[in-house]
Amino acid sequence: MKKIFLFFCFIALTACTFQTKHRGYVFSPDLEEQITEIKTTNDLEEQIGAPQVKTLYGDEVWIYYGVDENYRGPLPLKYDNKTVLLAWVNGKKVKEIKVLHDEDLPKVMIAEDETQIPAAIELNALEELFNNIGRFSPAGLGQ
Repeated sequence: MKKIFLFFCFIALTACTFQTKHRGYVFSPDLEEQITEIKTTNDLEEQIGAPQVKTLYGDEVWIYYGVDENYRGPLPLKYDNKTVLLAWVNGKKVKEIKVLHDEDLPKVMIAEDETQIPAAIELNALEELFNNIGRFSPAGLGQ
């Protein structure tokens, strides 16, 4: 009985993975020194790369983000080494660059629920099936 118990304990322990995946940009360790040399958007794109997001309204800000996702078996997913680089751009000139790390970022709790979409129609599986009848042309007709 002990051997069976130890076998299952061994299997349970080996099922626990310890893995870290990097998401977003991989910033160099000397990022603070590297950004002091950046004066134009061309410098910024050469040193860091293309931004993940550019703002649409207000000041034009280029946003770069990088984070490590830590998987620890059955434990909840944990994020660390979060880094956000914000670059305020005016035409081809970079006005200001700011780097935010874990301690600078606000603590945001992400809700587990889905956000409801106003006026959305929710259908069950049968309604979805019957709703799609006639929407698709048979294969090969090219319509």
